[in-house]
Amino acid sequence: MSDQQATEQKPGPRWRPLEKNQRRVAGVLVEKAKTTPENYPLSLNSLINGCNQKSNRFPQTQLDESHVEDALEQLRALGAVAQIEGDGRVVKYRHLLYEWLGVDKTELAVMAELLLRGAQTLGELRGRAARMEAIKDIGQLQPIVDSLRQKGLIVLLTPPGRGCVVTHALYQAPELAKLRAEFGNAPTDVSRPAPAPAPTQHQAQPRQNQEATQLREEVDILRNQLAELREQFETETSKLRSELQELNRQLGI
Repeated sequence: MSDQQATEQKPGPRWRPLEKNQRRVAGVLVEKAKTTPENYPLSLNSLINGCNQKSNRFPQTQLDESHVEDALEQLRALGAVAQIEGDGRVVKYRHLLYEWLGVDKTELAVMAELLLRGAQTLGELRGRAARMEAIKDIGQLQPIVDSLRQKGLIVLLTPPGRGCVVTHALYQAPELAKLRAEFGNAPTDVSRPAPAPAPTQHQAQPRQNQEATQLREEVDILRNQLAELREQFETETSKLRSELQELNRQLGI
């Protein structure tokens, strides 16, 4: 089933909190379905590489075959992942998260980035999710976040407004409590503040600092995306080199 076809089947959501390896595997399946659909569904080896890649991941992991197999089996039991037989009888895996979470394609892109990197500001989230689905600015992201909050899938770790930090709600309860404590258990149910008045001369410098911070975030996102593209290129190059060596061996060259 294609990524687009999956959006057309959305029975009631069945989501529940997941363990960290389950979250990483689920996030990778969504990411690869959207960014490299020609290589999706994923084999076990592709999933392991995706879980452990250095770009666009936090925290970094070194999951082995048994870790990923266990996570896949658990996700299959929950109805979040399906196993299929790929080309050459290679077993492959695809996600069922549109139905399992009860989300649309853009909401799933946002959830995938949160599953892959955890807590982040809305500015960071917008830039990272935009590589999967078009989200041109924070203004376009905000209603998506609001919808996911209504579905109980997103948690605000700081009060709404500029620099607001959000994360997903698929953590185990102790993990989420620890994360909230790290952000000071700030109240997040306050109303959205009214538009601020035009800045005075004394207020201009803090605003410039905020804009500089946002620019640095955008540069960091671009660097991560470039690193991911470089990693994908190196992986494909290595694969082609191995295939060429095998062909030469068969031809006796």
